[in-house]
Amino acid sequence: MKKKITLSLTAVVLVLSSLTACSSGGGAEPTVSPNGTSNQEKGSATSETKQPIKIEIVQDGTVQFPENDFIKKALLDKLNIDLTMTVEPTEYISKLNTRVAGGNFPDLMILDKNQAQKYSESGALLDFGPYMDKLPDYVSFLGKEELKKGLFQGEQYTLPKVAGKPTGTYWIRKDWLDALGLSMPTTIDELFKVAKAFTENDPDKNNKKDTFGITGTELNTFAPVFGAYGLANTGSHLIKDNKLSNALYDPAMKDALAEVKRFIDAGVVDPEFLSNKTNVAKDKAFQGKFGIIYEGWSGIVKADAKKVWKGANPNTEWEQLGALKGPSEKSYVSSVELVGWLQLLAVPKNMEKDPEKLNKILELINYVSSEEGNLLVSYGLKDEHYTIDNGKVTITDKGKAESGFTFVYQFTGRKDEKYLIAKFSDEAKYIEYELGLPRVGIVDGYVVPPTGFNKADADRFVKEEFSEFLYGKKSLDQYDQFLKTLEDTFQYKMYTESVETQVKELGLIK
Repeated sequence: MKKKITLSLTAVVLVLSSLTACSSGGGAEPTVSPNGTSNQEKGSATSETKQPIKIEIVQDGTVQFPENDFIKKALLDKLNIDLTMTVEPTEYISKLNTRVAGGNFPDLMILDKNQAQKYSESGALLDFGPYMDKLPDYVSFLGKEELKKGLFQGEQYTLPKVAGKPTGTYWIRKDWLDALGLSMPTTIDELFKVAKAFTENDPDKNNKKDTFGITGTELNTFAPVFGAYGLANTGSHLIKDNKLSNALYDPAMKDALAEVKRFIDAGVVDPEFLSNKTNVAKDKAFQGKFGIIYEGWSGIVKADAKKVWKGANPNTEWEQLGALKGPSEKSYVSSVELVGWLQLLAVPKNMEKDPEKLNKILELINYVSSEEGNLLVSYGLKDEHYTIDNGKVTITDKGKAESGFTFVYQFTGRKDEKYLIAKFSDEAKYIEYELGLPRVGIVDGYVVPPTGFNKADADRFVKEEFSEFLYGKKSLDQYDQFLKTLEDTFQYKMYTESVETQVKELGLIK
């Protein structure tokens, strides 16, 4: 499989080079100028055409489109654009590479930083720079300073989406606390005592020793414990007090690992937490096996999730925990990407040969960033799916029933806090609580690994070594040797130096 992907990437480069050459040469090819005119058609981004312009947009994700896709119809009516939405639930990048290798570029695609870097280096992407005056609403929506996140080789090869806000914290079984006469934990030590009681003292009163303290997904299970030491849980790069540091080199990391090991050694943790994948830990918790889980509000109290655990036991009560006090001066509940988890809009360079379609793509990007367009793709049709009064959006019953798919049309993002609270008003108090929790700032989502450094291999080594430390197969006295191997074998120093350079260029540290 790996060999197949490698061959596909090689083919991608060849096809991209061919497409680039075709688009840049030959006076007979139509081109679009930055002011919106072409050598075949004099027009503007807002000019109407008799037939709708067909545009295909690809992105990863999962969605179920309704039979009556009222967003697609509204965009057709407003912009004369006939959209084809391709949403890939699995192997998105692999499938996109295969398409590109066959010369079948989508018209507009959403990429991560690494993929955008590869495509831009091969000359495959359109430089949006000369067309930015066609995107005033987008620039206003994003913020001018944010545009530089889409620069590659100094050119505007991509347009960043507005980043979402992070959520997630520990959720704890309040009914189990009450059954055992315990209080909500506020420190790491108190969390340990509660987890031990949940494991040993029969909190569900069924006279069976069939419960545990904590479950979760991989090392994220202990994000608030690492946060109590002022850390993110793996080799993330943190910015605190205008200084960049890598969590692996923080003196507190060995203490944080020893703390997690204390929980594991006491037998109060899901033995499979390091291998748990999406929803597995949640399923276990909802079945009444665990009393503490790290999860986002949507995974616990959204209607579909709530129905599951209420169905298993109607007396269940889940409550959120804040950041736990630990040895660090300031505790965090988890980490947050300071520049957001970067998603980037990109258009193939050969779109220059189709100026009419290019203008429509620019018009679409600008429109969904405008107040009117962003309300449409966020909530649906005004006075049908939502109402608005003095700036406050209220979702109608029809909107609650029909607007679950509109997020795939939010090509340039959304104002996350306002959107979540309006769209999930019944869960507003949980959303506001999690949005307000302290999180340590990291920058890894923005950074492009330097040439010669294999981040996937390094990350895999770190996770394997962490597992050895946590389960006592290696002593923490060998931690420094672990770092030396990481540097000597995986060239980790080259990576951290590259991160610092990129972060300075972004202006996040001086």
